[in-house]
Amino acid sequence: MATKPTIILVHGAWSDAYHWENVILGLYAKGYKVRAVENSLKSLEEDIDNTIRLIGAHPEPVILVGHDYGGAVITRAGNEDNVVGLVYCAAYSLDESETINDVLAYRDPSPSAMNFIDTLDDYIWIKYDKFKDSYCQDVADDKAYVMSVTQKPIYAKTLNDPSGEAAWKNVPSWYQISSKDRIIPPETQKWLADRLEAKKVITLDSSHASIISHANDIVNLIDEAAKSLG
Repeated sequence: MATKPTIILVHGAWSDAYHWENVILGLYAKGYKVRAVENSLKSLEEDIDNTIRLIGAHPEPVILVGHDYGGAVITRAGNEDNVVGLVYCAAYSLDESETINDVLAYRDPSPSAMNFIDTLDDYIWIKYDKFKDSYCQDVADDKAYVMSVTQKPIYAKTLNDPSGEAAWKNVPSWYQISSKDRIIPPETQKWLADRLEAKKVITLDSSHASIISHANDIVNLIDEAAKSLG
């Protein structure tokens, strides 16, 4: 690979592209071109299409990085010809025809499920006063408060949408496990990482919000993935 790949970041539920701020700055400092998808969280198909559209705007090699639900997005979008690597950050690396709810059903449920709120319009929120404990217990109180009040709910149906053809079966992948995750159980993350036969797995002493609380470690993992690809 003659030049550095472009890094495309894909966020998860209850967040937005701005959650990648410190990762973006860290990658920028290392000389990478970075882009971040803004997911609607209304339709997995729509979010996959948006990601594929952004990939298509960059003919150079691309590494996709997904956090949480973003893992389901990159699992399918990673089948584009110029995608050369996948990095999962406490994320769902689904198999073909598999859904997020499938994984939670035959593995372990979310430890914070009791703090989820299903509204009448079928969007899932995290209780505002439980957001820090549920999602980002290792983030400073003021930052966690901002994250709670700006959270972006996910449409419940997306949790039953299959990701589609699993790119990780053909594209080199890396996985970051959060050992104190209260959204996706760490044991489930390990199982997902083992299943995709990740080239490297790192475990961080982190909440689900590893891309915020351990941004430097995420940057280093992405950088290592890029360098290993030539």
